[in-house]
This record gives sequence, structure tokens and C-alpha cells, in this order.
Amino acid sequence: MGDTTVTTLEGRQKAVPHPVTDASPRPRRTPRRPRLWFEILLIAVSYWTYSLIRNAVPEQRAEALSNADWIWQLEHHLGIAVEESVNHAVNSVTWLIVGMNYYYATLHFVVTLGVLVWLYRSHPGRYAATRLVLFSTTAVALIGYYLYPLAPPRLMNGNTFIDTVMVHETWGSMASGDLKNMSNQYAAMPSMHIGWSVWCGLTIFALATVPWVKVLGLLYPALTLIVIVATANHFWLDAVGGILCLAVGYALATLWYGTLPHRLPRRVEPRSRETTGAGRGGTARPAA
Repeated sequence: MGDTTVTTLEGRQKAVPHPVTDASPRPRRTPRRPRLWFEILLIAVSYWTYSLIRNAVPEQRAEALSNADWIWQLEHHLGIAVEESVNHAVNSVTWLIVGMNYYYATLHFVVTLGVLVWLYRSHPGRYAATRLVLFSTTAVALIGYYLYPLAPPRLMNGNTFIDTVMVHETWGSMASGDLKNMSNQYAAMPSMHIGWSVWCGLTIFALATVPWVKVLGLLYPALTLIVIVATANHFWLDAVGGILCLAVGYALATLWYGTLPHRLPRRVEPRSRETTGAGRGGTARPAA
């Protein structure tokens, strides 16, 4: 008879493989549940700071007009200089251009705040990362306003662009009229109307579950692009600048969280639900 092989308890323990840990990628930082009072304060202070810095940028009129001439010539060279034609065509329809004037003055803020509120209520796990995209985009835009002052088309010399707010006496606009001295008129590049509206559109498209709401999300920045051109507040290339700022915002948020905002968990579970039975200094047991 052959020798009998005896496996000791010690040998069995050595033979048992160690459990394999989950190697799937996880967010670098776990999103925290947003706090309402903090978010209201943060948004208020951030917008106040944004307005303060934007309006504190020196209004270099000569350089801003020179840059506008260069942009206009570049667009002619590229064959996309149709802003003046769009401006005149839409201005001929009074009810349409007045509606666009109010659209430009109000929805920029209303829709952006509405999307933030929707994120806070319905997607708290994605709120902080998506908000970081918006804030980063705006911060990059401030650098653009300082380094590249640009006059909007309606303020250019030697062109026939129509200042639609002045012509139709639209109330409440910061771009023209009595309120124009409260806002820097030479901060057209990049366009945050486009940066913010594309942020809203992409967020709605990525997270909404109703198909027609997704479509509205995509239509909003497209309509905003038409409005900023028709009202002679921006060139096409200002919109490109806004999209580039947004791309930087998404890149920074992705680096910070390790993934795109919409891929983060929708909900943030309370700490008490993550583990049960964990005593002080003890070992946590997974919840049943």
C-alpha cells in the first residue's frame, strides 16, 4: 500500500487562497449629501464674486474694439460671418426680437438655477460634481474676460449691427440702456450664455428619463445660440469659447471625482445604512 498523505490544519490554512478584493474602478472621492443652507450660501457668494471680478476687469475699450474687428475678419475668412444678417432678419419681427431680448436677460439665470435645484432634489449623489463643472467653467471664463477683452457686435464701430435692446426699449437688460454701466460691456469672450446653457442641456440629456425632456435639454443651448447672435450680443466664436471653458470644467470635475458626474451614484446613502453592527473599535458587518 502507498503512503497516506495527511493534510494538517496548518497546511489547510496555508492552502486557502486569500479573498480577491474588488478591483473595479470607483470614484476617487465619495460624494456627500448636499446641505441646503450651504448650497444657497455658496451659490449666492459665488455669483456675487463672479459679478464683482467680471465687472472689475478693466474696460479696455480700444483693445476690445480691435479684438472685435479681428474676430469679425476671421469669421469672414472662415465663411461664417452671418451674424449681421441674422441680427437684421430677426429684428424685423418685433414680437420675436423682443421675446429674444427677454430670453437673453432672464433665462440664463432661471434655467441654470432650475437645473441646480433639480439636481439637488433628484440627484444628490451627482449634485456636487455637476456643480463643480459649472463653477469651474465660470472661473475659466473670468480668466478669458481679463486676458481677452472683446466688444460685442452691437458695440462695434463702422458696422450696422442693431442693438435690439436699445431699439425696442427692453426693460431690465444689463447689456444696454441705463443698466449697462453696472456690467462690463467688453466681456463677450467667452460666452457664458453658451457655457451655462450647454451645461444645462448636457445635464438634462444625461439624467432625465423622459424622452421629450431630453430633447428640450438639447434644444435649449441651440436656441440660446440663435438668441445671442440675433441680439448682437455675441459672435459665433464667442460660443466656441464658452464650450471650451465647459470642456475644462468637465475635465477638472472628472479628475477630482475619477469619473464623469452623470456616472456617479444617483443617491448618497446615509452613513448608518452603509454598515451595521460596527462598534467603537469593532469590525463593521455588511447590512443584511
